[in-house]
Amino acid sequence: MAAAARAQWKGYLKFGEVTAPVALYTATSTSERISFHTVNRATGNRVKREFVDSETGNTVEKDDQVKGYEIDKDRYVVLDPEEVKSAVPESDKTLRVQAFITCDEIDKVYFDKPYYLTPDKMGAEAFTLLRDGMRKTQVAGIAQAVLFRRVRTVLVRPHGKGLIATTLNFEYEVRSAKDAFKEIPEMKIEGEMLDLAKHIIGMKKGTYSAEEFDDRYEAALAELVKAKLEGKALPTRAPPKVSKPNELLEALRQSAGIKAASEPKRRTAKAGAAKGRAKTARSTAAKAKTAAKAKRASTPHRRAS
Repeated sequence: MAAAARAQWKGYLKFGEVTAPVALYTATSTSERISFHTVNRATGNRVKREFVDSETGNTVEKDDQVKGYEIDKDRYVVLDPEEVKSAVPESDKTLRVQAFITCDEIDKVYFDKPYYLTPDKMGAEAFTLLRDGMRKTQVAGIAQAVLFRRVRTVLVRPHGKGLIATTLNFEYEVRSAKDAFKEIPEMKIEGEMLDLAKHIIGMKKGTYSAEEFDDRYEAALAELVKAKLEGKALPTRAPPKVSKPNELLEALRQSAGIKAASEPKRRTAKAGAAKGRAKTARSTAAKAKTAAKAKRASTPHRRAS
């Protein structure tokens, strides 16, 4: 876990008439990810990104770049940086808890980004009071404040010795689940397939530990860079085989270990059948041999003339 370098925001956490000075730190970081630069394939030199006028092709310097809201094709309302800045709500640097709720009242699809919330300077006692009070009553706080130039709604929860403040997406930022799922066909699964699925889920029950999971993409990139340095090439991977409807039941049985359990029985049955056939063949051959001997014994010998 990457350590927080500095506070992203400092202000006050207020519930009722109790106020505690607090500091906000990012809880996640992408600094450990592998990053790339864009280079010229022919020369190996880094390339620079420039903004150019779409009509003239001339480079537009930073001071000449402004925001534009498109109202029609190639027609924009132009806003300069100071005008955009004036639209930012005034802030008194206070994160006000407006209500206490149970965490499961909020669909996790609304969760945006987590931050560590810690007491700042002399606010430890009021901070601890809120943390322990929420922990004992098993609730979280819904608060709002101006964070990073926007009004943000935040879910505040106890976390270890501190608090976690998770910014929440607004309703207009979350796509409708109904629209996303409308192409999924209506069907009902029951009987053996559903029983096997429940059995497999039961077999796979466990707990989550972040240390047990790694970023396969980052590992693959590291291996790719290493292979390139050594003049090697990574093997191509075949795509996973998709379970077809007529193969689904057999795939479930294999997942549940049914095939593995029944395979020895089938091998035993086959071996038993083969052994039985061999025994029958030996018995038949012995009977035939005995019959041949008896026939020779009962046949009179011709005398020589």
